[in-house]
Parts: sequence; C-alpha cells; structure tokens
Amino acid sequence: MIKVDEIANPNPSQLAELPRVMGFVPATNNAPRVLTKQQIDDYNSQGYLMPFDGLQEGEARELRAFFDGVLAAFIELGRTSYSISTAHLRFKRIYELVQHPAIVSAVSDLLGPNVVCWGSHFFCKMPKDGKRVPWHQDSTYWPLSPTKTVTVWLAIDDADPENANMKFIPRSHLHGLIDYDESQDADTVLDLAVKNPQSYGDAEVDVALKAGQFSMHSDLLLHGSEANQSDRRRSGLTIRFAAADVTTWYGWHQKGVIVRGADPNQHWLNPPSPAV
Repeated sequence: MIKVDEIANPNPSQLAELPRVMGFVPATNNAPRVLTKQQIDDYNSQGYLMPFDGLQEGEARELRAFFDGVLAAFIELGRTSYSISTAHLRFKRIYELVQHPAIVSAVSDLLGPNVVCWGSHFFCKMPKDGKRVPWHQDSTYWPLSPTKTVTVWLAIDDADPENANMKFIPRSHLHGLIDYDESQDADTVLDLAVKNPQSYGDAEVDVALKAGQFSMHSDLLLHGSEANQSDRRRSGLTIRFAAADVTTWYGWHQKGVIVRGADPNQHWLNPPSPAV
C-alpha cells in the first residue's frame, strides 16, 4: 500500500531546480467525442470550460453523504476541512469516481487518448470559514513537466458568489509561470500569491456550479476565491488529470492511475484501488 502522507511536497526552491517546461500546451483534437471544436478553441484561448453535468442527482447526493462522513472523521482526528488530499488513493469510492465516464471523456478530448489521474483533493469552506484562497496557478506547486494537467472542480455543494465560489482570470494561462510572492497572511489557505492578477487577463469570472456539475481549467490559469462569510458550506472535489506523457519528480508518479488509454513511457505507478 502506498503511504500517501509520505510522498514529498517540494518547496519553491526545490521546484525551481527542476527542469520543468512551463508553458501552455494547446489542446488539439480534430475528432472530439464529447466537446465541440468550439469548446476546444475556447479552452485554448480562455483556459477553462464550464459548466458540465457530471453526476446525476442521486450520484451527487450519495457523494455528499460520503464526504460528510469523511469530513467528520478527519476533523475528529484533528485535521482541517482543507487537508483531505490524494483522496483517490485513500478511498475506493473516490478511486472509482475519478474514472467516471462523463468526466474522463470530457477531459480526454483536451488531453488526448492516454490520461492519468494523479491528484484528488477535497476543498471545503465551512460556513463563516474566514479563509480565502489567493490568486495562484496550480502548476507553481507541482513537480510535473510539461504543464499538461487539466483540473476538474466537481461541486459537492452548490457553489455561487454568496458562499465564495472559485473565480478564474480568463487568458491568464497564456503567460507561462507568473511571478508570485510568499504570503504571510494567516487568513489564506495557500502560502504563495500572485499580485495584480487582472493584469494577466480579462475580468474575473465566477465559477458558479450546482452540486454534481464540474468545470475544467488549465494548470496555468490564475484562480482563487474569497472567504466564505455565508451560513452555507461550499465543498468540492478537485481532480487532477494529466496526459500520460507528463514526467514527475519526488515520487509523484506513485499517485498516477491510468483512467483512459495506456502509459506509453511506463512512468506512472498505476496503483490498484484501496480496499475500502
């Protein structure tokens, strides 16, 4: 069994030493199965697509009940609502979910025939949470190259401006890796933040989703969210999919499960499902 919590998370200095190729790789697909050619063009130009119907009402209700139980267990262990990471290697339910045809088929139209899921993380803002997510690019934190990861944000609760939905800066993915500052703000979830995000693209866009719907965005797209000041919870599951030809360091290949096609370079571990 993989010891998930022992897989290293490299710091910015360690990441800077890696020979990563940091630049947007446009999706090319002349025969998409789920998306339209216009949607693929929109993803390339804007850096995101939404909304998509991922789960049926009963599936969404079951996932919410599952997450409620997981969250309660983690909080009892002294963890936070943001700490439930690499969920597909902890829970059989999530290992199966990241292979959901409605999700993988849309992702595959962007990434190609060989797709790996290497990450899954519950992000949950409790009512009156008070913590914001500063503007950032996901790829800043990852020992992966090239930047060919698509993040699916699957809504567990309805997400809207009232309960601090995620926001995108369209076209910001076209700037490569954007400079960032270290944040000392105790009210932020992440420790790196990009200043003046609007200078890198268009006006911010609300990622408003109903439970069971999902969005997709590039690993280089600037995004963030405000603190949840409402009386409603806002939780979602982020699922990270990459083209199978992406390379990793620091043991991150152990996280990768082949969800479509094959692994031509035999880089990813492709571990079996957890027992429960």
